[in-house]
Amino acid sequence: MSGKNDEERIVLSESGQTGQVGYDDDDGGCGSCIGSLIWVISMLLICCTFPFSLFVTVKQVQEYQRAVIFRLGRVKRGGAVGPGLFFIIPCMDSIQVVDLRTVSFDVPPQEILTKDSVTVAVDAVVYYKINNPMSAVCNVTNAAQSTRLLASTTLRNTLGTKTLQDILADREDIAKTILEHLDSATDPWGIRVERVEVKDVRLPQQLQRAMAAEAEATRQARAKVIEAEGEQKASRALKEASDIISSSPAALQLRYLQTLSSIAAERNSTIVFPLPIELLGNLMPKQPQASRM
Repeated sequence: MSGKNDEERIVLSESGQTGQVGYDDDDGGCGSCIGSLIWVISMLLICCTFPFSLFVTVKQVQEYQRAVIFRLGRVKRGGAVGPGLFFIIPCMDSIQVVDLRTVSFDVPPQEILTKDSVTVAVDAVVYYKINNPMSAVCNVTNAAQSTRLLASTTLRNTLGTKTLQDILADREDIAKTILEHLDSATDPWGIRVERVEVKDVRLPQQLQRAMAAEAEATRQARAKVIEAEGEQKASRALKEASDIISSSPAALQLRYLQTLSSIAAERNSTIVFPLPIELLGNLMPKQPQASRM
């Protein structure tokens, strides 16, 4: 019973349940005797072959790595070791090195039937890292492959509850939802999902043509409405201008002369236009009545 108090434990679920992983202390019986015998033989071999035994007894891991040591099939007490140098017993210990750097992978395109019965192909990219080497080694066979498969199924299940409009408009919310599901599911494996991004949404060719035709028709209808509103405003302005000009007889003639001046400024040509007799009569000097007699 005293040996079990020193046993290494790893969290297996979010509820706080723990599972017995194993311990490297003596537990009595045949296993203890065989383990002691192997340890004595290994130490004799190490001493006899020293210093050449250092090549197999001293291991090294990088700053971004951790090593999980199994001694006679049980996790060595103390958890993962590293970075730097550490000592192992060749005949008793086996190690598994875990990389703690962020890993990214592409989720293959998934053929998804949306909520409004539209088939789309969606792919994504996932960034994750291992934050608990013990759980990543002892709780799952292949943490990287399991995360890839889980990301594919989570992407398919999440987008299956969305409409096409939601998928095209709310990519950030969808990515956040997938991130939460993945992070909670991979937590017992010692994996923390850092980021999920939806890369591309590919639509069928027929649907793309239909959407393009709909958008073009909408733009044409909007352009016609804008053109009609512009003509309405222009006609209203012309009516107000005509009312103002009609209130003064000389204003029409002045507008006529202004139009001719603008035409002459644009094109160098001779323009012949008639002058009203009334205008010429006002310009000519009046003869005295005595000369008429």
